[in-house]
Amino acid sequence: MSRSKIISLLVLSTFLLLKAAPDKSLQIPELQPEPQHQRVVQKVTQILTQLHYKDVSIDDSLSSQLYNNYIEFLDYNRSYFTAIDINKFKKYRYEFDTFLQTGNLDPVFMIFNTFQKRMNDRLKFVDERIDKPFDFTIDEYYEPFRDSTDWAADMTELDDFWRKRIKSEYLSLKISGKEESKIKETLHTRYSNLQRRLSQNQSEDVIQIYLNALAKVFDPHTDYFSPKATDDFNIRMRQSLEGIGARLQTDNEYTKVVEIIPGGPADKSGLLKANDLIVGVGQENEDELTDVIGWRIDDVVQLIRGPKDSKVNLQILHDETDLLTDAETITIKRDKVKLEDSAAKSDTLIIKRKERDLNIGVIEIPAFYFDFDGQRSGDANYKSTTRDVTKILNDFKKQNLDGVVIDLRKNGGGFLSEAVNLTGLFIKNGPVVQVKDVRGEIKTEADFDPSVLYDGPLVVLVDQFSASASEIFAAAIQDYDRGIIVGSQTYGKGTVQAIYDLNHFFPRSSKKYGQVKLTNAKFYRVNGGSTQHKGVIPDVELPSRFDHDEFGESSQPNALLWDQISEVKHNHYVNNLDNYIKRLKENHQVRMTKDENFAYVVNEINEFRDKKQEKRYSLNEAKRLEDKENNKKKDRDEFDQKEEDVMLRESGNILADYIQISEKK
Repeated sequence: MSRSKIISLLVLSTFLLLKAAPDKSLQIPELQPEPQHQRVVQKVTQILTQLHYKDVSIDDSLSSQLYNNYIEFLDYNRSYFTAIDINKFKKYRYEFDTFLQTGNLDPVFMIFNTFQKRMNDRLKFVDERIDKPFDFTIDEYYEPFRDSTDWAADMTELDDFWRKRIKSEYLSLKISGKEESKIKETLHTRYSNLQRRLSQNQSEDVIQIYLNALAKVFDPHTDYFSPKATDDFNIRMRQSLEGIGARLQTDNEYTKVVEIIPGGPADKSGLLKANDLIVGVGQENEDELTDVIGWRIDDVVQLIRGPKDSKVNLQILHDETDLLTDAETITIKRDKVKLEDSAAKSDTLIIKRKERDLNIGVIEIPAFYFDFDGQRSGDANYKSTTRDVTKILNDFKKQNLDGVVIDLRKNGGGFLSEAVNLTGLFIKNGPVVQVKDVRGEIKTEADFDPSVLYDGPLVVLVDQFSASASEIFAAAIQDYDRGIIVGSQTYGKGTVQAIYDLNHFFPRSSKKYGQVKLTNAKFYRVNGGSTQHKGVIPDVELPSRFDHDEFGESSQPNALLWDQISEVKHNHYVNNLDNYIKRLKENHQVRMTKDENFAYVVNEINEFRDKKQEKRYSLNEAKRLEDKENNKKKDRDEFDQKEEDVMLRESGNILADYIQISEKK
């Protein structure tokens, strides 16, 4: 379900939606391509086919994928089009390759205008259905996810789906304690926002959706940004208003948290997580939250942003399978994201053993950062990951620690140079990562400093959120047999992107053009294997709430595949490390069966996985209340903290085992 949600149906806007009754006077425009759009489509097609790392031909195969993507981006949940519409569109399935080359956009706009009409019909149906009574005593179920079902045969079938959807939303608000008049007002406002958003569509929005459907044929990290989207992004980058330190995107009618910025207010609070859905926003002095379901992403951002030290209230769902009755309200204090807040941090663990207590140093690295401005200005104390870790390791030396754990959980990457330099603190010298570009040329990034800052026992802790530069560091430590990798399979993002400004391709034009971000290179380990798709597989795996195939790079359609190039010569620091790892796995399994905290975390993880399998919800009020009571959420913050502590302590235990086995050897 996640692919098409990455692309917003509409281009970003600064228009602030108002809470109002549905405006029946709103006109849904019949959109037509503008004169420059033909040239834009042809140029973007040329750029992608000539400069992208993946060799893709403009043929029937691409045409079919582009057709599927475009339909899915418009109606991923199959809630608007009917089988009659799809049968009408199918004649174009193998013609989009020709459309790209000729710049023919008539079928593209015909499909989009049909979508607008169908969506407007649905919104009219909803507007009328909200005010009709619902019977909450009968047994029927709402199944929200239609992405794997057949297209509705006709409008009657869609009417039944939308009736159940409105009934489910109505019931959720009813159970949460809202009065009937307030429920109707909330629902009318929610769908009025969708209708208003629909009425603001422009032809540029169609081109953005269409070219992103093309971009995703190449890989999930390739995107097209329209002129408006490019300008909005640049404006947001220049704005001085503070926020909560989270990257958001449109997720169907919801606002989804894509990433929590390390060191930002949301990260410090621990209350907001990646993949949470924001359904309401309010200010600290407001009694009620503003329902933001159906809002444009920039309008939600405008509500969330505000002066430093002020507070914002967010109503969130922790999972797309949650109902609105499960929504939780949190409060976050706004602030700027400062570099020092995302800096590496140190701590220590005491691991008790019969022979002796082992003192383990822990270094948490939220990101691979580098302060270019500080370096350029001559600041002797400018910050970088490697500089900060160097200070920590020097402090650890004074404490005579037995070993070190590098914690890279939730580290989404950063500067490649920092991953290389950090690796150099633990090895004498040698290659760290290979980079292969679109021409097939391979460049090796290496550590040339023969000094080693820390040569003692080492564990690197990773999870499914560890990506890019984190994977390069972990892979190098693993390939050099320099330490033990512990945790869950990493994300698998082993590609490099570059941005191309279309204005450079139309130098004589007075019009503004957008940008193309595309993948133009790929990372490879020193052993020759790619970090792409597969990520880094830990030597000792710990339980995880997420499967790599449902969350990592491999879950993304058209992700570049794993492959291998030649190994580059590198050292191996421990002979027969596999024999050590076998013992470490055995000891780990024993602890899992005996440790009560570990058992608790594993049980919660299993419950989380089971809950994600739910696909339907009762529309009987008594049953819904019973389900709500049975599924009362345990304190998520308490579980998150316990999971964090258990995984970190187990990493310390694995390192302690490694130390003791090494000493006996």
